[in-house]
Amino acid sequence: MSKTMIETKQLSKHYGKRNRIIALDKLNLKVYEGETFGLLGPNGAGKTTTVRLLNCIIRPTSGGATVGGFDLVRDSMEIKRMTGLLAESPGLYEKLSAEEFLEFIGALYDVPSDALSSRAENLLKLFDLHNRRNYLLEGYSRGMKQKVLIAASLIHDPPLLFFDEPTSTLDPSAALMVRDLMKDLAENAGKTIVVCSHILPIVEELCDRIGIISRGRLVAVGTLEELLEKTGKDTLEKAYIEITGGVHQKELLSWRELRSAKT
Repeated sequence: MSKTMIETKQLSKHYGKRNRIIALDKLNLKVYEGETFGLLGPNGAGKTTTVRLLNCIIRPTSGGATVGGFDLVRDSMEIKRMTGLLAESPGLYEKLSAEEFLEFIGALYDVPSDALSSRAENLLKLFDLHNRRNYLLEGYSRGMKQKVLIAASLIHDPPLLFFDEPTSTLDPSAALMVRDLMKDLAENAGKTIVVCSHILPIVEELCDRIGIISRGRLVAVGTLEELLEKTGKDTLEKAYIEITGGVHQKELLSWRELRSAKT
């Protein structure tokens, strides 16, 4: 059995007055070293909350977790050093060039100066940005910014990577390159990867196991084959809709009925 890289125990996050808004509800999950784990769920289901908790960006309301053997609350700095994060809504210092931004992020993680420049250069070449390395980020397209952010998540060579919608703003060619990179990181570099994506073919292609969150609860977890067998479906899309409930045709047309009633 592989080493456990992430283990959550009743991990919960509530918001609002008297903690009435439940974003994540008693999550029990294990992610093993070297695997690529896919996290699926509708918008607002708790995926991003889970990622933010496991990167020590927010604190849990109750429950706990270990990441790489470190406690989520007591050892937050150690966890941040060993994770790389591509957030769903990341921020950029747009008055920096791509090269300056990568070197700045690397310095935050104490990457040795003699290695930092070469790492930044290699990543910029990998993402086909080397010719524009001295251009300010404010002039980059959304897709180019996404490439820089992915590069920034890799600059300190972390063993654990979180990618929240990694291909959302990329053209098909760049998206394919990122998929190939993620596969290479898992298979040849031994990285543990947690990926959140609404693009199901990416999850099918890359992920060893898949977890599905709905309304803050983990409602299914397993390999693709296990999820298909559990639901009796032949595709991940059908299995996902079966598990999460989907949207019925009547719901899609309810706005027309409401409008007719008003008129």
